[in-house]
Amino acid sequence: MTTRLSEPSRLAASVQASLEGVEKTVTLADNRAASLLVGNYDQNIAHLERRLSIVVHVNGNTLLLQGARDNVDHGARVIESLYQTVRRGKSVGPGDVDGAIEETALQRALFPDKPAAEPKADAPYVGFGQIVTRKRGATKARNAAQDAYLRELARHELVFAQGPAGTGKTWLAVGHAVQLLEAGHVERLILSRPAVEAGEKIGFLPGDMKEKVDPYLRPIYDALYDFMEGRLVERALQTGVIEVAPLAFMRGRTLSNALILLDEAQNASSMQMKMFLTRLGEGSRMIITGDPTQVDLPPMQKSGFAEAIALLQGVEGIGQVKFGHQHVVRHDLVRRIVQAYEEAAGQPDSRHG
Repeated sequence: MTTRLSEPSRLAASVQASLEGVEKTVTLADNRAASLLVGNYDQNIAHLERRLSIVVHVNGNTLLLQGARDNVDHGARVIESLYQTVRRGKSVGPGDVDGAIEETALQRALFPDKPAAEPKADAPYVGFGQIVTRKRGATKARNAAQDAYLRELARHELVFAQGPAGTGKTWLAVGHAVQLLEAGHVERLILSRPAVEAGEKIGFLPGDMKEKVDPYLRPIYDALYDFMEGRLVERALQTGVIEVAPLAFMRGRTLSNALILLDEAQNASSMQMKMFLTRLGEGSRMIITGDPTQVDLPPMQKSGFAEAIALLQGVEGIGQVKFGHQHVVRHDLVRRIVQAYEEAAGQPDSRHG
């Protein structure tokens, strides 16, 4: 474990924290788990300090927290939560720190007077929802928005997920799709995306249909390889268990016993969106993801994604989840970039719905 040196600014913050707040010591019994929790170059602890405005001194398996009482107590709960995670054999990073911050805050709000019980190292996860696949095992939601997303996916046959890049919309959708496929709830996966980026026309791209569409669907492929063995992905593509199709080529089809995922749906026109929604067949499910702030359609053309979300609000059997910048899990800098763009555009701080 690496112990960071106290820089002048950090030392000043520590002195200020000790003067204005409280100190709390957390001792972790498992030295290896403590090292994994802290992270390389104490990156997880540094992230926790920034998010909660506290100072944490690391000395072996002992952590001294300084700052405002509520923040210090919150930080201690986050550390205990992360500690139990690494003891179950899971690695943690800054994104997991964000998830633990939100999860412990939610638990505190629901049970303010009830002390958290010490979970066993091998106890099943009972916090936010999770998806389980053979390759990755259990992958849990990192924040309340992702938790709501997984619950909507389990509850509804059609789910819209809107929000900025880095919130896990596509990745979790693919994980959920693979889980349904492995469990036999669906017989195949249909992956689709509008091919309108950079003003390219799909007919001008070289190769067969799969080669033409591949560049647009690379993020979905990356997620597939995260949740499935590479050889299984290739075999599924060859046999048609996993099918890749541009949105424009979905017309006229009825898709039964399938999980259909439409990614980057903000680039679908109103006509295309209506066409896509009416492809839903018996025993099928649909997931539609997009970011309304990154529409690449011509200036005068309405996004079918935003229109469908408004038209289908409250329709039975349809779930909707909205992510905001505070739910970005890709990198903390991405979260701040998205927040800056939202503020510049005069948008309100989005919360999941």
